[in-house]
Amino acid sequence: MIAPANVSPNHRFVKPTSALPANSPLTTTHVQNWSDQGFALVDDLLPRTLVRSLIEIAQTRFPTSDSGDARGLNDFGGGITFPDQDSTFNELTLHPRLLEAASQLLGVPVHELRLTQSDLWPKYGRLEGDRGEYDNQDQRIHVDYPNHTLTHPAPWNDPEAVEIVIYLCDQADVGGATAVVPREGRSDTAYRWPIMEAPGIGDIPWINDRARAEAWFREHQPDTAKFRSRLYQREVYTDFTEGSVLFYRHDTWHRGTPLQAGRMRLAHNLTFRKITADWISTLHPGWAWAMYKQDQRMERIIAASSVDQRAVLGFPAPGHSYWTTEKIDAVEARYGSFGFDANPYRDAMAWTGH
Repeated sequence: MIAPANVSPNHRFVKPTSALPANSPLTTTHVQNWSDQGFALVDDLLPRTLVRSLIEIAQTRFPTSDSGDARGLNDFGGGITFPDQDSTFNELTLHPRLLEAASQLLGVPVHELRLTQSDLWPKYGRLEGDRGEYDNQDQRIHVDYPNHTLTHPAPWNDPEAVEIVIYLCDQADVGGATAVVPREGRSDTAYRWPIMEAPGIGDIPWINDRARAEAWFREHQPDTAKFRSRLYQREVYTDFTEGSVLFYRHDTWHRGTPLQAGRMRLAHNLTFRKITADWISTLHPGWAWAMYKQDQRMERIIAASSVDQRAVLGFPAPGHSYWTTEKIDAVEARYGSFGFDANPYRDAMAWTGH
């Protein structure tokens, strides 16, 4: 096995390396690790004050780890989703350095990215025990594409999306490292085509709990069980701290590992796709649905965002064929009271001669 960069040979932990304080924040090594091995773990990408503010807000929104409510939660999701009432969460979702990082990995300009996922949820550490097939405490190894795309990920060298985890706690304090299987080149049998050897793909039942999932494979597909056993043997683990960012892919083998009993892990999950990959679905209700919120959060986001940030949400960029003088006037009328600046759209029309 080729040892991934920054992995401790004794504990198989991957430590994050720092982003650059530049417009293109990821280093060439970060981009290469994501492109070749399927993941990169990065520190110093996002402002620590913003991360700390979001942690404090999230801690007030979820049950404490010692509460009865927490003991009743044994699955993921259902937390904070974009656009939220909290502006800090929305700001982090569309942070320019995060968008620039996704742009680097996918090789497209920011305005050709599209946001399809942004949610923040807690995971709680518990004592060992069987809590059913859907429990997320000790996950089975899997890839994420089945619930993100209507198709199958493109061949490895033509990625269509980047998945992201922003960790809002320290692995050393809570446990729950993300396990990932580094890809070892084009001939790596772990990444053979097509990727079918996981619960929820084809006619394999969707089972989240590791013990139950692997028992199913041993009984029904013993050859696949052996294949999956080798994946577990190759795992490495994210040694994250507050604000660390894991970039991975829809076709990266990975899983969540158990937390320390009585602890809570907070994580913000995001996905950005290429504008051309329409078959990758948005996981949440459409952003325009939030226009019904009485606090007018989405209107304010549209007005306050940069041109690129709006484009990431599906708003037509300057120069797009959507725009006419009449449409610019109409959109300005809709958002003008919130401070929307229509000049970039008018300027683009003047420059193109339309």
